[in-house]
Amino acid sequence: MEETDRKILTLLAADGRMSYTDLGKSTGLSTSAVHQRVKRLESRGLIKGYGATIDHEQIGRPLTAFISIRPIDPSEPDDSPQRLREIVEIESCWSVAGEESYILKIRVATPSDLEDLLARIRAAANVSTRTTIVLSTPYENRPVT
Repeated sequence: MEETDRKILTLLAADGRMSYTDLGKSTGLSTSAVHQRVKRLESRGLIKGYGATIDHEQIGRPLTAFISIRPIDPSEPDDSPQRLREIVEIESCWSVAGEESYILKIRVATPSDLEDLLARIRAAANVSTRTTIVLSTPYENRPVT
């Protein structure tokens, strides 16, 4: 990847609302040249979308945890992501190598909400779980450099 494109990606990862004018000033390109490059990065799939960074504490979900799941019966179909899709507390689902099949990143309000969520996950997907509660987050979603 060209260095200018990498710089554009870094700037947009830090501030997805940065204007083409400001991107141009930071990269030494004209506004139209930056616009063309961003559109090309989007069409190539390097930029998948733009989003807001949410303060989960302020919206009532300060507790973050990672839940590793594995099927109770490995002979059953591997459809846990589909079975869990409607559970809104699950922020992310990653397929992983190792003893577990998937790792879920969840956000809830309280430990009792986490306990309830674990029961719902186990029942919905017929899985066993292993949970790690996040104590603090020194950094998250670091931009590419």
